[in-house]
Amino acid sequence: MTQPSDRLYLLYHELRPSRSDYSYVVETSQFEKQVDLFLKLRSEEKTSAFYPEITFDDGHISNFERALPILQSREIKAWFFITVGWTGQKPGYMGWAELRALQEAGQQIGAHGWSHTLLTHCDQSQLQKELLEARLTLEDKLGTSITAMSLPGGRSNQRILAACRESGYTQVFTSVPKGEPQPAGPTVGRLNVRGDMTIEWISKLLQPESGILSGLQRQHQIKATAKTLLGDRLYEKLWALLNRHEPATDAGEAAAYEDPAHH
Repeated sequence: MTQPSDRLYLLYHELRPSRSDYSYVVETSQFEKQVDLFLKLRSEEKTSAFYPEITFDDGHISNFERALPILQSREIKAWFFITVGWTGQKPGYMGWAELRALQEAGQQIGAHGWSHTLLTHCDQSQLQKELLEARLTLEDKLGTSITAMSLPGGRSNQRILAACRESGYTQVFTSVPKGEPQPAGPTVGRLNVRGDMTIEWISKLLQPESGILSGLQRQHQIKATAKTLLGDRLYEKLWALLNRHEPATDAGEAAAYEDPAHH
């Protein structure tokens, strides 16, 4: 089977059985259709399409209850990046039993920080907790080596990337929407999948000649500039309004959530 040189890593958060106004929720039936599309593209002998890869951030319980059965029935592996301090503590998120079941099913586990705090806001001692302690706790509880980290909010700079390396991570998954060669390098870009993205649009996205990904990369640069000019706090307030962030979500979590700079 001939595979294209580039892969496109897709980022999901939460699945629900029905449509939600909150942009980070994908309807379970839509996710299943998307996975079938990915499987079809992966199996085609000759294709110029991006090879789709699936990732999840945060560790929401729907990753286990809704996504895992769909993935397992199609023998697809995904990355699950876990906010370690929420595990077994935050309602609606997986506990250690679910994470062990994911691991035993052959899925890949990585870290997503300890508390979902934006790493660029952390001092050295906070980074120790968010990066090193998160990794060591995952390794202790799961009995396996953890070498991949997903950046909360996509926030990063050279100091953060250096801290990730010093904390034992060999791969850092970012929020930059771009295709990745294989094998992937030390940083891996991803594209957030929103609930309002249709299967037709995603199908076109995965065709490089459509130019959709290139357009999203340009949008990413514009939003990154806006974030710099506005500052994190004002930018996050605007993001929460535009993306209909749900009132039930903790204010701290809303401030630290993945922003649309990669959407």
